[in-house]
Parts: sequence; C-alpha cells; structure tokens
Amino acid sequence: MGQEQPEREVAARMLTTTQVAELLGVHPNTVRKWANQGFLQVVRLGPRGDRRFPEEEIARLLRKNQNET
Repeated sequence: MGQEQPEREVAARMLTTTQVAELLGVHPNTVRKWANQGFLQVVRLGPRGDRRFPEEEIARLLRKNQNET
C-alpha cells in the first residue's frame, strides 16, 4: 500500500497512441514506429499489450521541438 500508486492514477498520466499522434501532428503508425525504434518511451499494458505513453515523455518531446524551432 503506502507508496504504491493505484493503477488508475498511473493510467491517467498515460496517453494512447491516437492521443500522442494528435499532439505531435503525425499518423498513429508513426507513433508506433517511433516507439518500436526506441525514440519514444512506451509502456505495454494488459493482455493485449496496449501501448501507453507517459504524459511527461510527450511533454518533453514537445518542449524539445519547440526549443529547436
């Protein structure tokens, strides 16, 4: 108990492939490709292995891209 976070809290800070694609302005297949190549940190959840992306990871990427432009 104590230091463990409920699964819902963790899931609330995770984004789906579609959400990430919309934020980054790319196709969902591009997000999957980047995850497979290790460009994006991904967490696989559940028996189907659904992809979820830490919100902070995507925010970091957006900040990095914003600083480069």
